[in-house]
Amino acid sequence: MLRLPTGLFYAQGVKANVLFFDRKPASEKPWTEKLWIYDLRTNTHFTLKTSPLGEADLKHFVRCYNPLNRHDRQEADRFKAFSYDELVRRDKLSLDIFWVKDESLEDSANLPEPDILATEITENLETALERFAGIRDGLKRQ
Repeated sequence: MLRLPTGLFYAQGVKANVLFFDRKPASEKPWTEKLWIYDLRTNTHFTLKTSPLGEADLKHFVRCYNPLNRHDRQEADRFKAFSYDELVRRDKLSLDIFWVKDESLEDSANLPEPDILATEITENLETALERFAGIRDGLKRQ
């Protein structure tokens, strides 16, 4: 599973994950022995316009995922395996799993500079207005 930064595909604050599955026949015993999770969400900073997520931002994930030999993976700071037993013990089997220390929760001194925050807020509002204007225009044509 790849934990993507919030607001990357939808509105600000909306979480998105990418799940990878193998096609397997039905079985009484669960096929999943462990779930590998890569956290690209915690302590990362992307915006839709000025700092979009790019291919280079995914290189560490691809190295950790090890697509050429998925059975030979190693844990890293952002890549961790969770056993099936650990997953089923979670409340409602929630996959909202995180272990990377969120620096923004620990120390407000780590916040971006005010001009960066203001730029991001402006970009998010402009993007929202553009999308809303598109909806409005679509409604006018009906």
